[in-house]
Amino acid sequence: MMAAPGLLYFALFKYLPMWGVLIAFKDYLPFRGFWNSPWVGFKHFDRFFHDSVFRVLFENTLILAVYNIVFFFPVPILIALMLNEMRLEGLKRSIQTAIYIPHFVSWVVVVGMAYTFFSTEGGIFTNMLVHAGFGEVNFLMSNEWFRPMIILESIWKESGWGTIIFLAALSGVDPTLYEAARMDGASRIRQVWHITLPAIRSTIVILFILRLGSFLDTGFEQIFLMLNSTNREVGEVFDTYVYTNGVQQGQFSFSTAVGLFKSLVGLLLVAAANRLAKRFGEQGVY
Repeated sequence: MMAAPGLLYFALFKYLPMWGVLIAFKDYLPFRGFWNSPWVGFKHFDRFFHDSVFRVLFENTLILAVYNIVFFFPVPILIALMLNEMRLEGLKRSIQTAIYIPHFVSWVVVVGMAYTFFSTEGGIFTNMLVHAGFGEVNFLMSNEWFRPMIILESIWKESGWGTIIFLAALSGVDPTLYEAARMDGASRIRQVWHITLPAIRSTIVILFILRLGSFLDTGFEQIFLMLNSTNREVGEVFDTYVYTNGVQQGQFSFSTAVGLFKSLVGLLLVAAANRLAKRFGEQGVY
């Protein structure tokens, strides 16, 4: 009975809306309704895969997704390890509070701050570079800087919040293991390598698998706000393309097909990563 509210929530808001993906196989016409719109099979998928924009979208999304895994995913782990090594509890809690706060800041504010710091028209950081003799760099209008800016904003906003799970896992490590290691003469680095990291390895694997489930979710709001006419070549991804075609142009069936393709890729990655994790002796997520 205690699980009923949770099950009801998932049934109403997670599983019931999934019937909507069927319009990816229809030519959905709002005035005819869901059931009376004609079935068209894989027409919209075929159109998407043969469209020249598919390669661009897939490449842009894949590069950002890999950047997220390589540069963003390890940061909360490193921060959690460093916080775990701090002995001054007051300082540790102050740092934790400071790095949690950005999570509650909306992407609109974050991107607004980025424009304030990096704009060529009075941007604080840009002016500092000019005064230091490095010349003016147009971070916000450059294809070269678009992806690093996206990753840096994500790290600043979410890495602190991401440490919560790892800190919780670290709190469960048996302190006697550290005492035994110190008696054997193990340095702090060796204690981290041989005790701390193995203790949170299963947590890291599970979060990595879950991360792969949203591998191609590069964050619509952030990218949409950072997009402009000069960086669209490297910034247009599946999420923004779905919004443009589905909401702005009313191509509901086509945009649903694009979104469904992205979700299927995530599902396959989760299944593959889970199987790989089990092969290496980890529990996996199912």
